Amino acid sequence: MNPAWLLRMVRWARRPPSRKRVALMLAVAAIALAIAGLEAAGLWPEWATLDRGISRRGP
Repeated sequence: MNPAWLLRMVRWARRPPSRKRVALMLAVAAIALAIAGLEAAGLWPEWATLDRGISRRGP
């Protein structure tokens, strides 16, 4: 395990995040899982899907 992760865990153990922060993280995770579920079920709209042929690096 990376030592940076261990230091982060120590900081979280000594000073845990607020309830609002935890609620925000859970809401974001729930939204991401809902979107992934919709896409896996085939219910995600076609206009919201990226074209696979386009690359960020150019043609």
